Formats: sequence, structure tokens, C-alpha cells
Amino acid sequence: MLRAITGLLRLSWRQDRRKMAVALALMVGNAVAVPASAVALKHLTNAAAAGRAGAAAWAGLAVAVAAIAALTCAHFAHIGYFEVSELNVLSTDEQLIEISNGTPYLDHHERPEHADRMALAQDELQRIGEGLQALLTGGSLAVGLLLTTVLLTLTHPALVLLPLLAALPVLAGRRAEAAADRARADSVVDTRQARHLFELTTTAASAKELRLLGLVGHLQQRYATHWQRATARLWRGELAAGLWRAAGQAVFALGYVAALVLVVRDAVRGRADVGDVVLAIMLASQLNHQVAAAVTITQQLARSGRSLQRLDEVRELVPQPVVAPDAPATPLLPPARLLEGIRLRQVTFTYPGAAEPVLRDVDLLLPAGSTVAVVGENGAGKTTLVKLLNRFYEPDRGAILVDGVDLRHLDLAAWRARTTAAFQDYARPELTARLAVGIGDLPRATDDDAVRTGLARAHSEVADKLPYGLDTRLGRSHADGGVDASGGQWQQLALGRAMMRDAPLLMVLDEPASALDAEAEHRLFARYADGAARVAADSGGVTVFVSHRFSTVRTADLIIVIGDGGVREVGTHDELIRLGGVYATLYGTQAAAYR
Repeated sequence: MLRAITGLLRLSWRQDRRKMAVALALMVGNAVAVPASAVALKHLTNAAAAGRAGAAAWAGLAVAVAAIAALTCAHFAHIGYFEVSELNVLSTDEQLIEISNGTPYLDHHERPEHADRMALAQDELQRIGEGLQALLTGGSLAVGLLLTTVLLTLTHPALVLLPLLAALPVLAGRRAEAAADRARADSVVDTRQARHLFELTTTAASAKELRLLGLVGHLQQRYATHWQRATARLWRGELAAGLWRAAGQAVFALGYVAALVLVVRDAVRGRADVGDVVLAIMLASQLNHQVAAAVTITQQLARSGRSLQRLDEVRELVPQPVVAPDAPATPLLPPARLLEGIRLRQVTFTYPGAAEPVLRDVDLLLPAGSTVAVVGENGAGKTTLVKLLNRFYEPDRGAILVDGVDLRHLDLAAWRARTTAAFQDYARPELTARLAVGIGDLPRATDDDAVRTGLARAHSEVADKLPYGLDTRLGRSHADGGVDASGGQWQQLALGRAMMRDAPLLMVLDEPASALDAEAEHRLFARYADGAARVAADSGGVTVFVSHRFSTVRTADLIIVIGDGGVREVGTHDELIRLGGVYATLYGTQAAAYR
């Protein structure tokens, strides 16, 4: 709880100190106004009973002023802190983005526990907004409870026990929230699966296949199963929470009734006046409302604290950059031009959580200025090789050398600035077509000539076929509407994005034309082969082309066959055909399929 309070205060204070100070002052005013109205009502009652019209009028005015203050202070405080609350949500969302992307590696994105923690964090961070309101209201309640306790004690010393009983519903509320939180954590896997199935059955991308295969009913049933299982866990958690809350409130209710009986008895015996009875009833009633609010606020603060804790839980799974033991104090810059090439020296790599290496003792040279094709069956490790070259992962053993320099010794940002890639799971940024391509070289993102050059290198005419050319807004997230590009168009835009940089040292095309037909892919490879010669001349850059179509890669300078956890064969097309090994067999099988 303390962590939630201090965390929210620091976060909110950073957003806008002036608005926070005003909101705090107004909430304190609200806290004073509530018990003040009860005191004023006591004096009004006594004055009216004694027939003192003037005193009654002044007391009535005080009641009105206190009531107006109680109604308006909280309202104007809300106006002040509402924007701060929204900024808090924005700030924590940005922190989540920074945590998720604050590492050069991809390990955490491929771990199911990371997906679970991200799902919890995304859901619960939205509660940060209500956390500030709970914090300010809680502070106001604390001041109000203190004043109420003092006034109750002055009315009758025994009434000091009533606020102490108020702690029981608060403690019970904390136990209740713990039970509900365990239920939410236990149900997160089913909840995530249910949301995935809901998205799958309600989006256009899968609509045709679901109807054609008659899967709607089956997936709907699976969705219902996951959601019912999650709901059952949540219901049990809420039932336990409800029982805890009810027990705490019941104990306080008994104390509340006992307090009223005590004051009324004193009034009947003449030891208290009518105003004291009214004051006790008002204060006890306020205390009842304050306790109920305190329970809710305690729960909200606890949830907000857990929301901040979720950030730490996600952060725990994010891998930190690895510094090689012999790395220089200042990372080196990549060479302006490759002379030898990129060498993998006895590289072994195992995915986190996997039992066996995907690649084992890989020893390769990707010569400077060459076009290298990587082929192999699905799951053989082709994309893993690409990820290692881009340093999305670190090898378990061995090293990747760039002109003889360990890749881990190079400045990572500088290395990636000299690389470019188009992946099979390419991004679909819903921007204008110009920016969707231009962000491939951010400093020139709005340069029409550079963007059109990138598209030309990708052998793409997609911009000419869009309704507003490069100004076309892509996707449906735009307020004024956008264009739903086809899968092939998105892929061409991704290829254009990959071609934006002029002189990369490494160009990776990982199944870049899976949405294109064989002829279009062949044209693309032929076109890029011409461009690769230009890049090779400028920077000695290496092009790595991953494909499953052997007719496409036959013109590559070097073909690498990946399989069984390592490199099976290396050579040119003609050399591998003469070898009569894995490549020759697969090439022959695929060629026969096209006859």
C-alpha cells in the first residue's frame, strides 16, 4: 500500500505540480466541510430548541456553506486532477513500451510467461487513472476521519472506539482484494486465449477461411470454454472477496448501533442535549460512509500498486544487454566498407526454454559483396540465423565476426543503422503510404524521391495503384477513414521500406515474397540482384535472401542449406547440383512440381 501511495504521488507530481497542489487543497477543504456541517447542524438544533432565532440563522448559514463546500470542493478538485490522471495512464503505457523495447533482444517476446504478464499489465495499468482519484480521496478521508474521531471523543469518550472498529472493514477489504487478485492471476491464460479467439472470429483477416472450413461454431465453443473457465475462477475469487467485505462491515455495523444507543441513553438521562444526539448520529453516519469509501479506496490503491508492480514483473523477463568479457570500454563503429565479410565461427544457439540447440557449431563465411541464399525445411533454423546476424540474440557459444571484429564489440545502434531487413512477419504501420515506406530510413522518411527510389528497388508499383498515391492513409485506424491494403500490397511496402537505406553492410530478406507469386518473386530477386551489385560496390554489403523457392535462389553467389541443427551444404547452384545432396534432391522435387 505504501509503495502504491508513494509511487502514485511521484508519478502525479511529475506530471503537473500546480494542478496537484490545487487538487490537494480542495480535497482537504472537502474533508473539513463534511464534519463541519455536522457541528453546525448541532448548533442549529440547540438554537432552534432554545428559541434563539439569531443563533439558529447563523448556524443555518454555516450548515449551507459547509454543505456547498462539501459538494463543490471535490468537483473542482476532480477537474484539476483529471488531466493528471490521464497523463499518468499515458506515462505508464510509455513505460511499458520502453520496457518491452528497451533491450536489443527478442527473448522475452517468445516466452509465454511474458505474454501473460504483458496481458495483465495492459489490463491493470488502465487502473492507474483511478488510482490518483483514490489517493486524493483517501487523503481527504484520512483528514475527515481524524476530525470525526476528535468530535466523537468530545461527544462521549467511549465513542473513540467506533473509528477503531472502522479499521476492521479496511483490513477485510485488503484480504478481499488479495483473493480477487489471485483469481485474476489464475485466469489470465484462459482470458488471453479467449481474447485471441474473439479477435480471430471477429476480424476480416480470418473471415473467409473460418466460413470456408466451417470453423465458426468450433472456435465459438472454444472461446466460450476458455471464458467460462476464466469466469468461474473470477467468480470464486469475488465470492471470497465478498465474504471478507461482508464480515468487516458487519462488525462495524454492530459498533455503529452500539454508539447510537449509548448517546441516546445519555440524552434520555439528561447527560447530553439534543444537539449532541444529532451530532453523534451525523458523525456516525458520516463515519459509516467514510468507512465504506475507505474500503473501496483501499482496494483501488492496492490495485494501482499492483499495476505499478506489473511493470516490474514485465521488466524481470526482459533480457539485459550482454557485454563480452573482452569487449573494449568504448564500443567500436562498424567499418565503412566490408572487405572480408561476415563470419560465423563455431556458433551454437538455443532458444530460451528449449532443450536442444537450433544451430550447432555453425562455421560460415558470408563474403563481402555477395548475395547469399539460405534454404532449408521449415524450422531448420533459417530465420534463427538471420536473427543472430541482426544481433536479436547472442550465441551460446562461438562468435560472429564483421571483418574480423566480434559483433559484440561493435556499437549495436551503429551496426543496426548499417543493416536493413524485410521479414516474413513484417509490420503493418497504419500511416500514410509515404511514411510506411519512409520509416525504413527515418531521416529521409518524408523525402518523396527517397521513398520512390526504395519502392523502385523493390520492383514495386504499389504507390501508383493506391487511390491517393503516397498520401494514401493505410488501415482503418484513421478518423477520416483509410484504405485496407491487400497482403501483397503490405508486403511490397515492407520491401520498399527495407530498400530505403543506400549502403547497408547487411541486407536481410527473410521470405520477403511469400505473398507474391513465383514469377513476381523471381523478378524481385533479379531486380535486387542488380541492386546488390550497386550496394556491393558502395559498401561491400552482404545480402542474405531466405526463400523456400529454389528457382528463385539459383542465381545467388552462395547457397547455404540449413538442416539438422547446422549447415548441411554450401556452394553455388551448379556446385550443389553436381554434389547430388540435400539441395539437389529438394531442387529436383520442387522443379518436378512445376512441370
